[in-house]
Amino acid sequence: MPLIYVKNMVCPRCISSVKEVLDQQQLSYSTVELGKIVLDSPLSHPQKKQLAKGLENRGFELLEAEKSKLISQIKSILIGQIQHSDQPMSENYSSFISENLMHEYTYLSKLFSQVEGITIEKYITGLKIERVKELIFYNEKSLSEIADLLNYSSVAYLSSQFKKETGMSPSIFKKQGNHKRRSLDEI
Repeated sequence: MPLIYVKNMVCPRCISSVKEVLDQQQLSYSTVELGKIVLDSPLSHPQKKQLAKGLENRGFELLEAEKSKLISQIKSILIGQIQHSDQPMSENYSSFISENLMHEYTYLSKLFSQVEGITIEKYITGLKIERVKELIFYNEKSLSEIADLLNYSSVAYLSSQFKKETGMSPSIFKKQGNHKRRSLDEI
């Protein structure tokens, strides 16, 4: 089954949007997940061009090169874990990434830094901070629960990292009411 990788898929709505493009173009698929599509049959060159154009019109991009695919996969599994999971990680991120992509973490880390211009760790921090903002905004969890969910060693560490990234403490962010958040594809 042909596998296609798609850049900028960061949420369940992105999956729906990609499915709409596939359905509009009458392309048969078995699965659409963050960052990838499993098609039922290979695409012809014209179909691939049409799919690329349809995805581009919605802010997505077909990935061709192997390295670009790996970067997209790294982002997808991290977004899936940090943004869409309600379970804390039971292992560290480097092991999680390596096991999911079946590559040495040092290779993936170096590749990510070269292509994206930031480290995987900095990317993870950005994702976590956006998740903290979301959880604070919806006021569903205490800071202690947020720290546990996102594998911070303490509320104090979460608060210091939040302040370092945003310039304000979580409590000031909450009181401020102007909850500016970045979209995940901007991180």
